[in-house]
Amino acid sequence: MGPRGRPALLFLILLRTVATQGRPPRSHSLRYLFMGASEPDLGLPLFEALGYVDDQLFVAYNHESRRAESRAQWVLGGATNQLWLQLSQSLKGWDHMFIVDFWTIMDNHNHSKVPPLVKVTHHVASAVSFLRCQALNFYPRNITVRWLKDRQPVDAKDAESEDVLPNGDGTYQTWVALAVTPGEEQRYTCQVEHPGLDQPLTATWEPSLSNTLAIGVISVIAVCVIIFFTGILFRILRRRQASRGATGDYVLAECE
Repeated sequence: MGPRGRPALLFLILLRTVATQGRPPRSHSLRYLFMGASEPDLGLPLFEALGYVDDQLFVAYNHESRRAESRAQWVLGGATNQLWLQLSQSLKGWDHMFIVDFWTIMDNHNHSKVPPLVKVTHHVASAVSFLRCQALNFYPRNITVRWLKDRQPVDAKDAESEDVLPNGDGTYQTWVALAVTPGEEQRYTCQVEHPGLDQPLTATWEPSLSNTLAIGVISVIAVCVIIFFTGILFRILRRRQASRGATGDYVLAECE
């Protein structure tokens, strides 16, 4: 499995809401909000817990500090060191459970550094050739797809692109299309950069074998037709020349 900071999974768990007993005229609520992120580069801690009493934050814990920190003045005077230590240990336990459960889920879904499948398609419409570069079944979603002409980047404004879309199985797909002059397709190259690739991947449009065979057969037929009619024309011309030559051999004799 690749670096564990790659996937960007974020989930929130509302642990519990407990009504405090002993004060019939007024009840109090105790809630813990657990949050976890697999990619700390987003500015979020790997694990964070927030505790609330009556919607007032009184304790905070995160994976980096690994200790509970007071967020309300009344807690400092009302809680003993022993109770605070127990709370810290409990939150550390939830921290550990999150790390274990998260990577178990990631392993089961095989969401590690998946490289894109890249292919280039071609179609003609209104005497204009269109090249479409498709990047399929990749993870994570961050990807760069661009066209090069003679190894130089094409202005992004000249290309039509699709947003990165989920496939439904945890992977993503996208495409970038470009209008080109017919006959110049081989001058264009699609370049793809993705975390699942060791180096940028390039792809070009290659005519299919069936198209190549069809073009070859048509070309052979055309050549045969040209040769056939050329032969007929050549025979006609020879016959005309022979006829003219035969007529020139006759000489009118004078009568005495």
